[in-house]
Amino acid sequence: MSGIKIMPGATVCEDCVFKGDITIAGGSVIHPRATIIAEGGPIIISEYCIIEEYARIMHKTQPDLVEQSEIKKPLIIGAHNVFEVGSHIESYSGHIGESNVFECKSYVGPNVTIGSGCVIGAGCRMEIGTMTDNTIVYGSDHTMREAMEKQPSQMLQLDFLSKILPNYHQLRKPNVQMKRHSSKPAPDS
Repeated sequence: MSGIKIMPGATVCEDCVFKGDITIAGGSVIHPRATIIAEGGPIIISEYCIIEEYARIMHKTQPDLVEQSEIKKPLIIGAHNVFEVGSHIESYSGHIGESNVFECKSYVGPNVTIGSGCVIGAGCRMEIGTMTDNTIVYGSDHTMREAMEKQPSQMLQLDFLSKILPNYHQLRKPNVQMKRHSSKPAPDS
């Protein structure tokens, strides 16, 4: 539990599985039964992300590397991402862009690079490749196309969840204090 950093303003249900060095920014909502495992390095979840029930995010150690660096690279998850029920994301390192939607039961393997504004459709599996910005994957044959418009904002859903989840679930308390900058000059020595 000591590696979990929860910023003020984040809504994190108690009934989650966390392992490793994980930072959750303010405004993000993590539902009960979500799993986040940071064994290959830290995971940093940016502002306003939604991680729903049974979603799994795993930052894995790359098996084919003989020498692992002592300083492990973080997995940085950009702002405004939505990980729907049962989505499964694996990563060796790197970055997931902003405003992506990982729909129900979707799977993204560790050899996939995700840009911003992408949608991985319900039940779709991405094993290898690069999803450039605004790519949509859908259907049983995993058809890819470019999005015609930007992904809608999830701010109304975030606001609703941050108000309703505390009524039905125990929450983890923020454990990181935001540093305040004093407007007073430093005292003379």
